[in-house]
Amino acid sequence: MEDMMPVMTRATERTAGLVRAVRPEQLGFATPCEKFDVKDLINHLEWVAEMFELLGRKEPRPEQGPYAGDFPERAERMLAAWSRPEAWEGTSPDMGLPMTALAHMYLVDMVVHGWDLARATGQEYGPDPEALSRAWHFTDQMVEMGRQYGAFGPPVAVPDDAPQFDRLLGIMGRDPAWTP
Repeated sequence: MEDMMPVMTRATERTAGLVRAVRPEQLGFATPCEKFDVKDLINHLEWVAEMFELLGRKEPRPEQGPYAGDFPERAERMLAAWSRPEAWEGTSPDMGLPMTALAHMYLVDMVVHGWDLARATGQEYGPDPEALSRAWHFTDQMVEMGRQYGAFGPPVAVPDDAPQFDRLLGIMGRDPAWTP
């Protein structure tokens, strides 16, 4: 837990900064995540933060609500929930995965959706190196389960010698060269 919290915090703060910089006229813009425009992507991030907060408190997963525009606040509550040692104990009630696996799922969402949002809105983005390394190793191990659950799209071919972040995007179904 101790080594994961700073990584989760940095990735969350980076994504929250991107969300704060989105202008109202950008909410309808397309994103690299085909099923979401910018507003839908932020709404998804709001739900992710709320869901992982409740999972960290061992409470049932919530249904996704409407867009609220409060991702940074929800993300702070999520980090507070996971800063408690008991958040890391046991397994997730629905999937039976270790809580450390859930923390890595959250991290992958922050890293990849941060890129989605930055790319869609013309913001600069480079993932935290440790967050990228952890996200890559976790995703590489969980890719088939991720596809079964619909979390990852069909892989996009990326050269083996491409940067690690491009390979992560490709394995998750993103085209690293995507532009609006």
